[in-house]
Amino acid sequence: MNTLDSSRVADLLRSLHQEAEASDREHLETMTTAFNGPGGTEQMISDILADEQADYSTIYHRYADNFLAVSPDYGRFLYAMARARQATRMVEFGTSMGISTIYLAAALRDNGGGHLIGSEMEPTKVARARANLDAAGLADLVDIRTGDALETLQAIGGEVDLLLVDGAFSLYLPVLKLVEPWLKPGAVILGENAFEPEYQGYVRNAANGYVSFALPDESRGNAFTVKVS
Repeated sequence: MNTLDSSRVADLLRSLHQEAEASDREHLETMTTAFNGPGGTEQMISDILADEQADYSTIYHRYADNFLAVSPDYGRFLYAMARARQATRMVEFGTSMGISTIYLAAALRDNGGGHLIGSEMEPTKVARARANLDAAGLADLVDIRTGDALETLQAIGGEVDLLLVDGAFSLYLPVLKLVEPWLKPGAVILGENAFEPEYQGYVRNAANGYVSFALPDESRGNAFTVKVS
């Protein structure tokens, strides 16, 4: 049995996903309405990016009580990618309540150990994420840093096998460039809701050393990228 399927972790994740679904239902309904409204996805993303560029910290403080969590299927995908990459050092931008962090940390445990650096702006979310990792028995593998990722991720201190970007859309490219010097050849970069045009253009430009494509569920804008040079 792997760590992800142990009763301790599986039961906790089941409970957290149920809580996240209830917490985020109204937000997801609003997003779905925006997707289907005039201008569709393009207009919605443009509006979000304009708001973030004005003040992304204030925008995301509005979601302090929301999980904004990955789905169970995407969580298992994160686990599988970290196992396949045999990752021992990972970085996560946008820890939130720690659901995605549990999937990644479970992979670290099953890979023989390692270190995950997370970054989260909201202190209340950091406290909840740490408590969830304690409950999962995975806290020893994770360092969650509180504050703006452009500051908290300046010191990585070693090569990185996998990067998950899942925070303020407008920071995806700045965060990638911050972590980029530490990315190993073959490192995986997973962009959840990677709608931001400059980020998409950067990782799809072979001159920057990446191969990238959208994952099948394009409505969430999930991107899979590999550092090839």
